[in-house]
Amino acid sequence: MSWTRAKDRMVGAVAVIAVLVLASAVAWWVMTDPTGEADQGSAPPDGTAPPPDRRPPADLGDDEVWLGDLRLRSGTVVTADSRLRDVRAVGRDVVTGPDGLVAARVAVRVTVPFRVVAAELGDDTVVRPAGGGEATVLRTVEVLGRELAVAATGTVEVQGGRLVVEPRSIDLGGPRLLSEALAAVVRELVTVTHDIEGLPDGLVLERVVVRDDGFRAQLRGDDVRLVP
Repeated sequence: MSWTRAKDRMVGAVAVIAVLVLASAVAWWVMTDPTGEADQGSAPPDGTAPPPDRRPPADLGDDEVWLGDLRLRSGTVVTADSRLRDVRAVGRDVVTGPDGLVAARVAVRVTVPFRVVAAELGDDTVVRPAGGGEATVLRTVEVLGRELAVAATGTVEVQGGRLVVEPRSIDLGGPRLLSEALAAVVRELVTVTHDIEGLPDGLVLERVVVRDDGFRAQLRGDDVRLVP
């Protein structure tokens, strides 16, 4: 009889401990974020935290609304001329009124898929990462009435607000001497010069890096009209 009571008490104690552990685990799960995800989700694209003393403008009109910051995150943004992926934007000091939605400062990060850039050079063009921060352009070009398969590899740069892939090496698949002689002829045909479209006017491209899924671009702008 005593053994039965002791056994029941032991089972009851284990059950209470299990409930307490489960309750603590649930509370911890709710109160915290997975490692690294909280910072990535809440931090603005430019990596700066919003100033704690931000205040609305003194001349805010009766028909205007001021927002300290406005955040946007979209997996895909599609327009008639472009397609962007993993778009993250933060607008600071945003005012909405008769003039539309205007942000005093905007920082944006987007991924431009390789196929979007390749389409500008031709339907048969392929753009892919080459490693070391470079990209490779593969396409068939016509030279002196003949078709040549060209593989051009170059670094990715920002020139005049555009995404540019300028070939550093060009391979025509033939003898080296012939490839070097024809490289100057086909260089322009495999040079990428891309304007990132589908974003509000006033954003300036500052930086581009090559990733496995496309070109990751960073843009900034002041007094950007988000919605007319």
